[in-house]
Amino acid sequence: MPRPYDAEGRPARLPPDRPPSGESEGVPLDFTAIDFETANSSNASACAVGLVRVRDGRIVEKAGWLIRPPAGHDVFFELNVRIHGIRPEDVAGAATWTEQLADIVAFAGDDVMVAHNAGFDMSVLKRACDATGDECPPYRYACSLQVARRVYKLESYRLPFVAAEAGFAEFPHHNATADALACAHVMIDAAHRLGAPDIEALTDAVGVRVSQIAITEAPAVSFAVA
Repeated sequence: MPRPYDAEGRPARLPPDRPPSGESEGVPLDFTAIDFETANSSNASACAVGLVRVRDGRIVEKAGWLIRPPAGHDVFFELNVRIHGIRPEDVAGAATWTEQLADIVAFAGDDVMVAHNAGFDMSVLKRACDATGDECPPYRYACSLQVARRVYKLESYRLPFVAAEAGFAEFPHHNATADALACAHVMIDAAHRLGAPDIEALTDAVGVRVSQIAITEAPAVSFAVA
């Protein structure tokens, strides 16, 4: 399998930049698309992240890097390695979840986050923070899978099929940054087709919600006086 990340943990094989279907006419919406890959079946086991910033309906920046999964969630399952090609030795020198969380927050700012099957990616954010004791940012988020099911008529709504319908085909699926890029193209194309000016208008038009990561405070601990 070709190595999906270079020696510095950055994506090594991304598709060339090209405008999604209809992007040239412009759609004034802003968001950040995100995608995580995990080392195993634990949602806390983030081993890679991809991020794509959209402004005024155009992709303006993308980034991605490897992550050393939190302790206790850092075993790599063979199935996961077969899917994304990331091995334990690839993340040995990568930043830990705690060390790189601020970079995710700095990239996304106050944006609505968008992901394909967003419940999974937001759960990775939440569970990884739970595992490390970091404060999870309470992002608002929308799901491109839910949007695609209402905008396109396809036999499959897996990301490669949906992205192809949006005019973004032949990308390296399960490369976190490439997946975030594909997700961004899907949302831009859907907004263009519906004439939606922002994420809220798009989700309202197709009857889905903009949700928010639920952050619960730790229960108070009382100590009895002997």
